[in-house]
Amino acid sequence: MRTIEQLEAKLAEPSEALVRDLANIPGDIVLLGVGGKMGPSLARLAKNAIREGGLHKRVIGVSRFSNDEARRELEEAGVETISCELLDDDALRALPNVENVIYMAGNKFGTKGREHFTWAMNAYLPGRVAEKFKESRIVVFSSGNIYPFQPVASGGASEQVAPEPLGEYAQSTLGRERIFEYHSHKNGTPMTMYRLNYAIDMRYGVLLELAKAVNEGREIDLTMGYANVIWQGDANAMAIRCLTQCSSPPTVINITGPETMSIRWAAKEFARRLGKEALFTGTESETALLNNATKSHQLFGYPRVPLLQMIDWTAEWVQEGGATWNKPTHFQERKGNF
Repeated sequence: MRTIEQLEAKLAEPSEALVRDLANIPGDIVLLGVGGKMGPSLARLAKNAIREGGLHKRVIGVSRFSNDEARRELEEAGVETISCELLDDDALRALPNVENVIYMAGNKFGTKGREHFTWAMNAYLPGRVAEKFKESRIVVFSSGNIYPFQPVASGGASEQVAPEPLGEYAQSTLGRERIFEYHSHKNGTPMTMYRLNYAIDMRYGVLLELAKAVNEGREIDLTMGYANVIWQGDANAMAIRCLTQCSSPPTVINITGPETMSIRWAAKEFARRLGKEALFTGTESETALLNNATKSHQLFGYPRVPLLQMIDWTAEWVQEGGATWNKPTHFQERKGNF
C-alpha cells in the first residue's frame, strides 16, 4: 500500500464472516461520531459488506462534519450523512430511529484543561443517546484505558478485571459505560461495550510512532514497554459484528490483537526494515496497559492482518513518505493525562 486510495480500499475489505453476520442483523445502521479516526473506514466497510451480501440496509453517518471533503467521500461510497451537533438535544431527537447504533462519539485528547467538555461528551451525552435509541441495539465504543495496569506476564486484563481508571479521560470513559449500562437496565436496551486498544492505520497509531522515531533517529521511551495493537480494518469489522452480541445487561468485549507486543522488539524490527538504528531511553516497567482479547477471538476469530504484516506495511509507508495524521496515541502515558 503506497497511496491513501489503496489504504482505504484495504480497510474496507469485508470478510465472509462480516457479510454473514450483517445478513443476520435486521435493520439499518447509524454511526454516531462517524467523523473520527475510525468512523469513515468503518462506514465504508459496512457499506461494502452490505453490497457484497446483496443486502438492503442503509448506513447513516452522523457527525458535525467540519470537513466537507470527508462528508463528500462518504456519500460517494453510498453512506448517507447527517450533520448534527449531538450535544444539541433538539438535533439529537430529530435523528431517524434506526435499529442498530454504533456509538463512536467522545473526547480524549485535549482533556487536560477542558475536563468539563470531556465529561459532557463521555458521560452526559451517552444518557441522551441511550434514551433516544432505547429501542435499538447499541455498540458502545469504549477503551482499554479503563483497566488498571497489568503485570507484563499476566496476559492482560480480561473482561473480568474490575476497572480502575487513571485520570479524567479514563474515568469519564467508564462513566460512559455506566450511563449506558443504567439505561440498558432501565429500558432493556441490548448493548455491547467495545473496549479497544490500539487500532493501527498507516496514518496513525503505535506502530507509526515507533517507525517514525526510528527513521528520524529519535529515542524511544521504554517505560511503557509493552502494548497491544490491532489492524483498524479488523477492529472495524469486530465493531459491526458486536451488534450480534448485544444484550441487557450489556455484553463486555475487549478488542485488540493477540500479542503482548514488546516496544523494544517492534522498534528493532522497524530498524531492520528501515536500515536505521533503534535508540532507546528508560527501561521497561513491570506493568503496562494491556488488554486480553481472547473472548473476542473466540467469538469472531483472530484478526486477519497479523502483527508482522502491519509492521511491514508501516515501514513501507514511512519509507515512501506516506501521509500521516498528527494524532499521537500517547500510549506511553502512565499517569492518565490526555
